[in-house]
Amino acid sequence: MLSRHLIAATATAFLLFPATAPADGHVSAETVVATVNGTDITLGHLIVLKQGLPEQYQQVPTDVLFEGILNQVVQQTLLTETVEGPSRLVTLTLENEERTLKAGEAVQAIVDEDVSEDDARAIYDAVEWGEEYNASHILVETEEEAQALVTELEGGADFAELAREKSTGPSGPNGGELGWFQQGAMVPEFDAEVTSMDPETISGPVQTQFGWHVIRLNEKRDVTPPPFEQVAQQYREQAQRAAVDAAIARLEADAEVTRMSIEDIDTSVLNDLSLISE
Repeated sequence: MLSRHLIAATATAFLLFPATAPADGHVSAETVVATVNGTDITLGHLIVLKQGLPEQYQQVPTDVLFEGILNQVVQQTLLTETVEGPSRLVTLTLENEERTLKAGEAVQAIVDEDVSEDDARAIYDAVEWGEEYNASHILVETEEEAQALVTELEGGADFAELAREKSTGPSGPNGGELGWFQQGAMVPEFDAEVTSMDPETISGPVQTQFGWHVIRLNEKRDVTPPPFEQVAQQYREQAQRAAVDAAIARLEADAEVTRMSIEDIDTSVLNDLSLISE
């Protein structure tokens, strides 16, 4: 943990071990910026460390960052010389980090090679946007009250007037109007009834967790999809996930993989830090 805090502590410090650029001014990732007891520290090391800094340090002038980062690496190199070989914790951490970084590079390569704008467009074009509904309802406490309302409506009573008079729901004062909504926006029982109705018809009593409803479907229409340009990034990400999932599935199909079952191990050992401190 020490190394992460050293950057912040030394970001404005002055370097005690100055390095000079090559005489011809050319630099590369292999350019040596410091040497500690024969161990070279390269410009590449500093570049990678800078990319991992928190956002607030990315705004610090590079002359200050250069000195602070290089000072940190020099100090870390000196400290590592006091330790004989990496501990089990360090070894396991490095293995995990290497695996994560390599997997990240593989994912990026898949995305770059296998995903195009056409793939995103194809997913967008395949979406079934469905319908949206405009409905009104009257909410009462009992089935008997709801059935009485149905009888009145069948006799020619005005739905909006009854809603204003009888409904206990918040839409009552507005004549029971719920406006436009898509399938899945309402509780399941209400949703199932609305999606089965024809426009300008009235339901029988429908029970939900809120009470008993009498529903009038005023109108329904096809959902107008948003322009592709407006949602393109969402479908690019879907295409990328699909490409990565397909690549992993191919790799798994061709690989020999064995996994320990949770029945074969006490999973609480995940909390046993003593196992990695031996």
